[in-house]
Amino acid sequence: MSSDTTIRTDTQNPEKGKGTGKRLLENEQSEVIKEEEDQEWVSGQETKKRRRVEGISATPTASSDLYLDTINRHMLDFDFEKVCSVSLSNLNVYACLVCGKYFQGRGRQSHAYFHSLHEDHHVFINLHTLKVYVLPDGYEVIDSSLEDIKYVLHPTFTKEQVAQLDQNVKHSYDLNNKKYLPGFVGLNNVKANDYVNIIIQSLAHIPPLRDYFILQNFEEHSELVQRFSTLVRKIWNPRAFKGQVSPHELLQEISNASNKRFKLSDQSDPLEFLSWFLNALHKDLGGTRKSDSSIIYQIFQGELKVEQQSVIVKDNKITTKNSPFLYLTLDLPPPPLFQDEIEKNIIPQVSLTTILTKYDGRTPQESGGMLSRYHLLKLPQYLIFHIKRFTKNNWAAEKNPTIVNFPIKNIDMRDYLEDPDAENINTHYDLIANICHEGKPGKGNGIYKVHVQHRGKDQWYQIQDLIVEEINAQMIFLSESYIQIWGKKQLNN
Repeated sequence: MSSDTTIRTDTQNPEKGKGTGKRLLENEQSEVIKEEEDQEWVSGQETKKRRRVEGISATPTASSDLYLDTINRHMLDFDFEKVCSVSLSNLNVYACLVCGKYFQGRGRQSHAYFHSLHEDHHVFINLHTLKVYVLPDGYEVIDSSLEDIKYVLHPTFTKEQVAQLDQNVKHSYDLNNKKYLPGFVGLNNVKANDYVNIIIQSLAHIPPLRDYFILQNFEEHSELVQRFSTLVRKIWNPRAFKGQVSPHELLQEISNASNKRFKLSDQSDPLEFLSWFLNALHKDLGGTRKSDSSIIYQIFQGELKVEQQSVIVKDNKITTKNSPFLYLTLDLPPPPLFQDEIEKNIIPQVSLTTILTKYDGRTPQESGGMLSRYHLLKLPQYLIFHIKRFTKNNWAAEKNPTIVNFPIKNIDMRDYLEDPDAENINTHYDLIANICHEGKPGKGNGIYKVHVQHRGKDQWYQIQDLIVEEINAQMIFLSESYIQIWGKKQLNN
């Protein structure tokens, strides 16, 4: 068998543009890896013979393999899409542990092999198998000193560790000895992806959803599911090399899966993205129309009764239908049209309970010649409120500045249930995440922030991309809330 190895550098993605399913074709990748390993075995045997002749152990150890000393952890960043920096292929990609660049393959005709010769960089890790090799020799290195690198590339948690995530109050320290709090780290705004960042931060703080995506194995699921799972793990990683995370890998897949509807270069509406993202995850997790067919529906789906009556037609017939929902839209009262100099400095306010009357089954809502009344039939475990703050007319986007007053804990939704006297129903909710908008309306004119709570410290944090800072709980309702996530209160609280 010849010791020369030919590695495929086909840059075409077999599933590009489909948006679902794996981009890494398991069969094709395993064939490439097997071919490479079979042919590298020959050169590996030659290397072992040469090392024995030279009086060196055939299986290098930490003390005998000086190449490990060339690893530069400060150069390693595994947050970016795992494609070869030369061929742009995503098959069989390795990372150079000296400079951090990605290369395809490790055979004698591969980009990683040439990089090891030209740059004198010799230690590489397979980004899929987590195996570490020394090139150009081609032997695998097994050493405990590499475990921290493997953990950063793919953080793993036990059930016991996950159960303590919300109670952990200890700070971690990155490579630069800067402290950070796992779970409360900033996300890079690559270009204009702040609308994605605040949604990811919010979802990563919903305990059952977070725990599910941390503990489950998603190798047989879509790239979207896998990359979201990886990002959630990295947000909660207590052994990170840096106290921030880049969502670049997930952003690329979001762009692909949404057919460029959501791009990292253009700001979009967080609510539109949240709705698309939850439904995409539900579908990719094998979800159906059944309410319990995926973790998404189990957590977020409620049921609403809608009664409608035409105000134009003489027939007063009322139509009734039951409709599932993932979020509820709350309408703000219109701001005053005419204000004097004093009134211009007064910001209108409304209570959350006032705008929730839309769902009491008695207060009619008129729109498009129809009167509608809404009543809640089933409360989900987590309620998402969309506070309708933005409207569009023929000329420009408009923003309602009305402030919504709400308690941080213990709102009661019983009055909005069709059967409020039903026993054994927990109707009390605590705030989990509050997303707000600052600035003028219109795409790219404002910024989004999110407020999330560390339950172990009973401390709220405000996160805007990379900026993470503590905030007084009493200050949260002063923001212009746009999306809120509420979780059912634990009965033992």
